[in-house]
Amino acid sequence: MKECMVRLIYCEMLGYESSFGYIHAIKLAQQGNLLEKRVGYLAVSLFLHENHELLLLLVNTVVKDLQSTNLVEVCMALTVVSQIFPREMIPAVLPLIEDKLQHSKEIIRRKAVQALYKFYLIAPNQVQHIHDKFRKALCDRDAGVMAASLHIYLQMIKENSSGYKDLTGSFVTILKQVVGGKLSADFNYHSVPAPWLQIQLLRILGVLGKDDPRTSELMYDVLDESLRRAEINHNITYAILFECVQTIYTIYPKSELLEKAAKCIGKFVLSPKINLKYLGLKALTYVIQQDPNLALQHQMTIIECLDHPDPIIKRETLELLYRITNGQNVIVIVQKMLDYLKESQEEYAIISLVGKIAELAEKYAPNNEWFIQTMNAAFSVGGDVVHSDIPNNFLRLLAEGFDDEKEDHQLRMYAVQSYLGLLEEEDKLYPQKFLQVMSWVLGEYFSLVTDVDPEVILTKLHSLLKKTFVTSETKAWIMAAVTKIASHTSCSKTVDALIQELSSSLDTCLRQYAFELKHLYEDKALMKTLLPFDASCSDLVVDASLSFLDGFVAEGLGHGAAPYKPHHQRQEEKLSQEKALNFEPYGLSFASSVSSSGVTGRQSPTGLSFGSDISGNSAETGHKETNTLKLEGVRKLWGKEGYLPKKENKTGKGNEPQAVPCGSLLAGPVGEPPALQPEQGASLSEEDKEKQQLASTLFIGLGSSAGVSLMGKADTATQKFKRKSKVVETQHLSEETSDFQNSAASDFGPLLDTVPINVEDSEERLRKASPSSSDIVEDNLAFETPQSLRKSVLDDRISADRLSQISLLADSNIEIFKPSSSAQCESASETPLVPFLPEELEELPHSEVVRLCQNDALALHLCKVWTDDSLLLIVFVSNKTTSALHAVNLVFEETEHFQILESATSQFPVIDAQSVEHCQKCMRMNKVCTQAILPGSVSYQSEMETCLEFSVTLSLMDFIRPMEMTTEDFGKLWLSLSNDVKQNIKMSSCQDSLLAALDTLQQKLKLHRVDVIGNEGILACQLLPSVPCLLHCRTHSGLLALWFRSPCAALPDGLLYQCQKVMEES
Repeated sequence: MKECMVRLIYCEMLGYESSFGYIHAIKLAQQGNLLEKRVGYLAVSLFLHENHELLLLLVNTVVKDLQSTNLVEVCMALTVVSQIFPREMIPAVLPLIEDKLQHSKEIIRRKAVQALYKFYLIAPNQVQHIHDKFRKALCDRDAGVMAASLHIYLQMIKENSSGYKDLTGSFVTILKQVVGGKLSADFNYHSVPAPWLQIQLLRILGVLGKDDPRTSELMYDVLDESLRRAEINHNITYAILFECVQTIYTIYPKSELLEKAAKCIGKFVLSPKINLKYLGLKALTYVIQQDPNLALQHQMTIIECLDHPDPIIKRETLELLYRITNGQNVIVIVQKMLDYLKESQEEYAIISLVGKIAELAEKYAPNNEWFIQTMNAAFSVGGDVVHSDIPNNFLRLLAEGFDDEKEDHQLRMYAVQSYLGLLEEEDKLYPQKFLQVMSWVLGEYFSLVTDVDPEVILTKLHSLLKKTFVTSETKAWIMAAVTKIASHTSCSKTVDALIQELSSSLDTCLRQYAFELKHLYEDKALMKTLLPFDASCSDLVVDASLSFLDGFVAEGLGHGAAPYKPHHQRQEEKLSQEKALNFEPYGLSFASSVSSSGVTGRQSPTGLSFGSDISGNSAETGHKETNTLKLEGVRKLWGKEGYLPKKENKTGKGNEPQAVPCGSLLAGPVGEPPALQPEQGASLSEEDKEKQQLASTLFIGLGSSAGVSLMGKADTATQKFKRKSKVVETQHLSEETSDFQNSAASDFGPLLDTVPINVEDSEERLRKASPSSSDIVEDNLAFETPQSLRKSVLDDRISADRLSQISLLADSNIEIFKPSSSAQCESASETPLVPFLPEELEELPHSEVVRLCQNDALALHLCKVWTDDSLLLIVFVSNKTTSALHAVNLVFEETEHFQILESATSQFPVIDAQSVEHCQKCMRMNKVCTQAILPGSVSYQSEMETCLEFSVTLSLMDFIRPMEMTTEDFGKLWLSLSNDVKQNIKMSSCQDSLLAALDTLQQKLKLHRVDVIGNEGILACQLLPSVPCLLHCRTHSGLLALWFRSPCAALPDGLLYQCQKVMEES
């Protein structure tokens, strides 16, 4: 069988159909000896993808091998898990892989970290509770385990760099050891110590040091050392130098390092080797945002690269020119892009370049004629592979217009004239999207050209309809244009002929258009009402409730028609009426036992079948209740639809999001072009003179005194075509999803200075490490201690990560973090005015009062108050001076996550000396997230206007409230919800029962306990104002199985993370 499987792998590699052998590969992995099992696992990893239905058969085998005492079997199981294990099956193996992090063999620990990295990529919420174990892996005594953990840290730091600033010293220490050659020689590659480890560390340092002077200062020495040591002429050292340059230009700048990085870039750009030249252009493109003058030093080399025979060099050179585009060199750069576009046959290059041309033309067009001609050239050369957003944005720009009505008229008129001229060429073939653009513009703005008879335009469009290369979609655009033009003509022979021809067309869409045109053409008044001139951006009143059908519905019900039923209700009735074998057990018991494997069928606390544990989104059916047979501990594997785990696994597939090319283009003020010396120009050849002249036009505006705002940077330049916003876009909470970030990080100290690293010593140092300081205290408090509100204020130097994140409406058993006595004295001396809540709010649950910001004159404090229907932010403004403060203005900035129900601004005309004023803001959560920042500022007028900035941290639990309901209502609501998340959590010794776990969740998270039956319990809560989330809990084998359901896809993930955190802390 082993030899046959190897041959089957070869057939699969050659592209032959070999699916008949997939099941045999799984059998070989399950039943073979060690060598056969290895071949079986290899075949499975090559044959199957993550969503393949046969992977379900491999779960028990992987679990068994993970528990094996044979190291080879454990390694094979970990390898398969890190390659093809699907998201739904993670809970089955996650506890076992966590235990492998403590294994005595380093290869097992390394593969366990790699498996957890895979889990973090596909389901980050399921591994957020073990971040502390990632930190232990970072200081593992084996360098391979430490290197594997860097992949996870790079991903987490990209998502939330502020939570890992305290690890900067550790990463710097590791890089120093690697660069200094303190690792084993086994990690060397061509005499370069651990190059891939260096590259990974440099990327991490670049993210941590961005816009942070204090953190960047720790990196300067090691970056300098890395540049100095990477001098061996080998490709791997060039890769390290490239990463060093990127890191140096990403972190807070230092002049000495910038000079050395610029020299490295110069060596790359001037190298005769194509690979190094490409690397230099890539680096130059990246660093040009920080140092535009660097392009001037290599301008002649860049000009030569425009004519380089290698197309990749050309493309990267155009990317560089795109970054330095401004209003003075846009014509030359766009022409170079169009020239390359005419020669290129690569679809990706065409899509990318057309997008760049369109954005540069929109932003820097010198006049209307050039803009229209450039867009025409881009559409003509780009063809039909152009992304649909580009013509759509172009038409939207024409329709919305600008702030100047005269400019609108001139641009549209020139566009119509241009397209009429293009249609004069009879034998010219244009791309379909370009023809669609022409048709729309001619239909909307034909009347702007007064010297052309509409009948002439109709004739051109009619002849275009007869072309064989025109697709049905484009013909529909043309017919829409003909209909609009016909509405403004009294009588047209072309329209009559067109209706007669298309009324018998084989194309049903064209025939439908012809009939519509015929009926509209007979009623001119109706036609003009339906098709007004230039009304493409007019707001349409849409009756979303379809109230105009109320009479029809009432009439139908009066004649005995059945009322409307939701889809899920119809499906339940259909399944219950089907004449088939009933696989539902009789008289389901709530206290059903569970098999030891953990992957079993479950019943809901309301008596409804919940399907399989491994389902991501499942649909439930009802059952018939009897009081006879009870099946306890029986695994439910077969149902009406066949094998249930197999069926449910198919429903968990999602749609891949489509990436949209072409980002926003920004450019800045320009300066004077570099002047040529007359002596130098006289000695140059004609070819060199042409290159110098081209350089003077390309690099104009990049002088040393000119501050150039480059692509992706803030821009103060005036845009040529400034659109008017006519479209209001709304977002709904139920349609949004978000990636949840773990921002709570434990304190971590630097690693040891020598290798190998001792685990015990490292952990001791890490426990003693001091927390990172913060200038602004982020409010992570949720305490209910009104007695201490007037006693002391937390010092603003206490870092937020030292204050434990307490859940909403915490009970009296929670320990409250209090500052030291010295901090209290200092705080009291600095802020003698201690704010307190008004009497009407003191009885409500509220947090401690914390300081947001302060200076010599003013102090700002905050207190959270949790009401039944909202979160109140009580902001106190204290005047610390002996004179009054005038025109105090408090402003909260708008964010995507939160909504302020009333005005985001509060104004205090006067705040008397040594007094405190307060205001309150009612908050709601728009977009679900575990935690987010709400920024704001306060300004006041004394001798001069002063402004202070602050930020408030709000968590998901600030907006969660209990939701009371009955067991029957819970069951009905459960069936109607489709978004669910499942996870198994280990229970601690103090939580040895279901009631203890439920008490913990109820107290910490304030969930409403609906019912408890046997070893199962159900709870309910809601996200304000009224988004429900239901929780089903069950205990088995020391694990707590959680199952969340909600109409909002992101809410179950967020609450699952909070539950994991609460259970870990307790």
